[in-house]
Amino acid sequence: MNVDYQSHINASVEYIKSKISTQPTISVVLGSGLGDFGNQLIGKISIDTKNIPHYPISSVEGHAGKILFGKIRSGSGTSADLMVFQGRIHLYESNDNDIVVYPIEVAHRIGIKTIIVTNAAGGINPQLSPGDLMFIKDYINATFESPLIGRKTNETGRGRSPFSHELLLKAQSIALENNIPFKEGVYCWTKGPMYESAAEIRMMANFGADAVGMSTVPEVIVAANYGMEVLGISCVTNLATGLSSNKLNHAEVTEVANRVKHNFTRLLTEIVLHIG
Repeated sequence: MNVDYQSHINASVEYIKSKISTQPTISVVLGSGLGDFGNQLIGKISIDTKNIPHYPISSVEGHAGKILFGKIRSGSGTSADLMVFQGRIHLYESNDNDIVVYPIEVAHRIGIKTIIVTNAAGGINPQLSPGDLMFIKDYINATFESPLIGRKTNETGRGRSPFSHELLLKAQSIALENNIPFKEGVYCWTKGPMYESAAEIRMMANFGADAVGMSTVPEVIVAANYGMEVLGISCVTNLATGLSSNKLNHAEVTEVANRVKHNFTRLLTEIVLHIG
């Protein structure tokens, strides 16, 4: 991590801190078409990322480019202070993992201790259907890109999944208590921006992947390296190439995400209410 990169992060953090008066401890990263969760925040402060010095801008439809601060209230419960990223940056947009994990660097310096990372994914496992919510128990890095290059490595975290097993069990218990259907599986990260070929999907299935997408893995690796508790949730928005007669497109991703946003928002709400 060079000096300019660090100074850019510091400038971004200083700007954000000048706009808020709270100390958020939980962060949520909202993937394609999943941004509606942020509309529930009370005492909301919204910052356009285009106004944050040096902050990278997403070019993908369905990524609003905002950072929200506030709390969630449901019934008699109120969450801890939240930092919510409406949108993210993918590796195919910049070909630079330092840019991809820039929001995580900012969250770390803000003081985030727990992060929930969400995404839209293609289903590989035949037991997954469009609209399913899948807790991520592990990942496959099909890009072979390491976001830790240039960063000090936390040796205690090496050789373990970045996803918190304790947080995963707690989130699944919360889903069961609230009658929210869910699946569990392994997420495969590809670089994109093209969709995978049918042959690649067969290979990923043989490797043990349940779903595939173009995000999340670099973010959770860096977050876990900083000691954050990490939970990952995929919204299965389509069947992967070769598993459906439909032609894949981003419109289908956002349409299915919109269709399941009620369950998705309810699940996130209950999780943040009970882990703060």
